[in-house]
Amino acid sequence: MKFTVESDVGRKRMVNEDRVAFFEHPDHFKLAILADGMGGHNAGDVASEMAIEEMKSFFLNLNVVQLDSIETKKQWMLETIQSVNEKIYNHSLSHESCKGMGTTLIAMLIDGNDCLIGHIGDSRVYYFTSDSVSLITRDHSYVNFLVEYGEISEEEAENHPQKNFIVKSLGTESTIEPDFYELKLAEATNVLICSDGLSNKLSTEEMAAILTLPLSIKEKGKKLIQLANDSGGEDNISVILLSNDEEV
Repeated sequence: MKFTVESDVGRKRMVNEDRVAFFEHPDHFKLAILADGMGGHNAGDVASEMAIEEMKSFFLNLNVVQLDSIETKKQWMLETIQSVNEKIYNHSLSHESCKGMGTTLIAMLIDGNDCLIGHIGDSRVYYFTSDSVSLITRDHSYVNFLVEYGEISEEEAENHPQKNFIVKSLGTESTIEPDFYELKLAEATNVLICSDGLSNKLSTEEMAAILTLPLSIKEKGKKLIQLANDSGGEDNISVILLSNDEEV
């Protein structure tokens, strides 16, 4: 597996509140993390930085022998995310400058070709094969809530004025329940983890077109960010791109 991690402040913001990282355990496990500090909230960059650092600490100190099934992996990730949430929440209560801060979270635990995704907020995971693309995660957003209850269509959601209003985030409440997704990587596939600074600007067709270019994986990651910036770049833009294609 090859990967690249890219983040850019964009063309309109002064501060990058996104944080992205990829960690490899001394054993074979890997952990990809993306956290998008909540725009419009105090200290979004503090919340996203804390999410990354706390997840890193839990991951590098875990006993991988305990993660011998999907159930034990989910339990570890649930307990870890809840601990991180509590730490961010308590920090916001004890530091006036951080009051109300929060962040989205994508945490992908990788065990060979088996992936477990923990998800909070509206950052996304896409899965690309040679002839299809799937959105793996479902946004924790007000607009997505309306779609799921049949109030508006998927097409109407794309341009809804409250599209970026999220209803669940890490660190803004004392407790949290992430969504979990399982993903198995086949040969010649790509996984794209991104903040909404990318997904709000690029269609899945545009993403797929870049992934088929004869470029290195790092060049593809930079090209995705460049295209989002060319389309306005109003928000911070971050990606983690994973490839299971030996030809890349």
